[in-house]
Amino acid sequence: MQALVFHPTIPRYLLTRALGQVWSAAYWSPAAPIALRQMPEPPLPGPEWVRVRVRLGGICGSDLHLLTLQTSPATSVFASFPFVPGHENVGVVVETGPSARDLQPGQRVVVEPLLPCRARGVAQSCAPCTRGDYHLCVQTTDGHLSPGLMVGACRDTGGSWGETFVAHRSQVFPVPGGVSDENALLSEPAACALHSLLRNPPREGATALVVGGGAIGQALVACLRALGLGVRVVALVKYPHQAEMARRLGADHAVRLRGTDGHYEELAELLRARVLRPMLGKRVLVGGAEWVVDCVGSGRSLDDAFRLAAPGGTVVVLGLASFPEGVDWTPVWLKELRVVGSYTYALERWEGRAVRTLELVLDWMARGRLDLGALVTHRFPISRYREAFRTALGKAQANAFKVAFAFA
Repeated sequence: MQALVFHPTIPRYLLTRALGQVWSAAYWSPAAPIALRQMPEPPLPGPEWVRVRVRLGGICGSDLHLLTLQTSPATSVFASFPFVPGHENVGVVVETGPSARDLQPGQRVVVEPLLPCRARGVAQSCAPCTRGDYHLCVQTTDGHLSPGLMVGACRDTGGSWGETFVAHRSQVFPVPGGVSDENALLSEPAACALHSLLRNPPREGATALVVGGGAIGQALVACLRALGLGVRVVALVKYPHQAEMARRLGADHAVRLRGTDGHYEELAELLRARVLRPMLGKRVLVGGAEWVVDCVGSGRSLDDAFRLAAPGGTVVVLGLASFPEGVDWTPVWLKELRVVGSYTYALERWEGRAVRTLELVLDWMARGRLDLGALVTHRFPISRYREAFRTALGKAQANAFKVAFAFA
C-alpha cells in the first residue's frame, strides 16, 4: 500500500529543523523525516482486530506540529518509529478477526484512535481506564503493541495517511447512514471539543471566549450550541473566512486579531471590561470572559487567553500547546485563574447515562444536531501530499479549514 511514513532520525530531525527556519518546504523535502513509501499492510494484531480501508484521512493541528517538528520530544516515548501518521479518519471495514465478526466488510466506520489498555491486551487495566478515563491510560507503552498513544503514532497499527490501517474492535464506531463522510471525518475533533466542554462546562449565562478559528475552534463553537448552554459565544479568529464560519456555526460575535493587541478594544466592549496601558508591553484587560478555551496552543494565543479571562475564570488549554514562548503568567496568579488541560475524549456522563464522547457526537450528527461537514474544504490524493501540506499550513491563502487525504 501507499502511505506517508514518519521516521525522525536525529540527523534528519536536526537538518530539517535548521532548513525549516528559512525554507518551509524543507518539512516535506527529501531530507525531511516524512516520505511517501510503498509498504506492506499491517497485519491484524489479534482476533478482536479489524482492517479499515481509508476513505478520508484528516490533517489536524497536532499533525502539523508533528510535520514542522514543533512537538515536544517528551512525547517520543509514547510513539514507535517509523509510523504512518493520521488519526482523523472515516473508512470501510475490509477484514475482521474471528472475534470482531459483528462488523461486516463494506461497513462504513470511524475509528477512535486511542490505544489504551483494552486495545493493548494488558492483563490488568490501569486505574484511569477502569474508571472510564482511558484517554489518561498509563500503559500506552505496554501490552502486545509497540508504544503509541494512538493510531497514527504506533508502528504496528498504521494510520489514516495510508491506504489501510488496523484497529481494535473497541475503537470502531459504525457511521449512521445519514452522516456524510465529511461529517464523520470531523467527529474526532468534535469529540475533542465536546470532551473539554463536558468536563469543564461554562456556567449558565457566562460569556465563552473561543480563541482560534481553525477546525477545532469551529467545532467547539458548534458544540457549545449543540449542548444548548445559555452562554454568549465570542470567537477570536485570525482570518475573515474563520469569522464567517464561526458566526454560521453559532457564535454571537466573531472578533479578528489585529496587531499585537489591537483587538483588545473591541473585546473589552463585548466583555464589558476596561483596557489599561502598562509602562511596556501589551495592554491589560480589567474584567474579561468567565470561560476561555485556547484552541491554538501558540505563545500568542495562550497569552491572550490569560489576559482576556475574567478574575476567577477558567482557561481550558485544548491540546496542541508544546513550547509556547512569550507567555506572561501574571494574570494566572493575579486573577486566580483556573487553568486546565484537555486532551481527547473518554467515557462521559450525559443525561444520566455513560456514553463515549465519539458515540455522542455521531448520534448528534445523525439527528442533525451537529453538522460540521462544511469544514472539509480541501481533498488531495496521497500522491499530492506536498500540496496538501502547503494548503493546510497556508489556510489564509486557501480559505482552508480541514484538509484531507482522499483515497479511492
